[in-house]
Amino acid sequence: MIASPSRELNGLRVSRETSEKLEHFAFLFQKWAKSINLVAPSTLNDLWQRHIADSAQIFQLCPGPIRWVDLGSGGGFPGIITAILLAELDGGWVHLVESNNKKAAFLRVALTETGARGSVHPIRIEEAIKIIPECDAISARALADLPQLLDYCAPWMTSDRQARAFFHKGRDYQQEIDKAVSRFHFDLIKHTSVIEADSVILEIANLSRNNQ
Repeated sequence: MIASPSRELNGLRVSRETSEKLEHFAFLFQKWAKSINLVAPSTLNDLWQRHIADSAQIFQLCPGPIRWVDLGSGGGFPGIITAILLAELDGGWVHLVESNNKKAAFLRVALTETGARGSVHPIRIEEAIKIIPECDAISARALADLPQLLDYCAPWMTSDRQARAFFHKGRDYQQEIDKAVSRFHFDLIKHTSVIEADSVILEIANLSRNNQ
């Protein structure tokens, strides 16, 4: 059973309506997770803190009615959470990119039933730039290592130097950064996670390939 959330999310005050939307998303998630592997089963009992509150950090680092691309959206983290929080602003949009049709179906239901501000694109990440040519920010969680993530982001970020990317990373994040700098140049800010002490959210800006 998921504990009922407070009106504060990582210190962020949210409205009663948003709190109810997040609770309904949690209900839908548990329902669909019985038949679709949306997250590791061992983490389902801590869904609120481990996934919902953790995902909300992305929006808290980059609030505002902007255009997001969420890569490999899977079970909706962080994309659906961002889309729900954007509904409070009545602006902004999240493009959720998820090639798995079953997961994409779940994401559509979650968006519809929560009134979140987003749309689902059941396509491969490499094809997304053709359908979503511009964005302000990119997010991904538990998708790939940093060099691969930067490859995915390059079509957007090298054409728009104002675009930023936000990636959740665990304790071995420095190894991924070391690998990435051999292929890319970028500005980096490390945000310590408020959920897991040994995790971070990497904020990437001014991305370019080293051979450019």
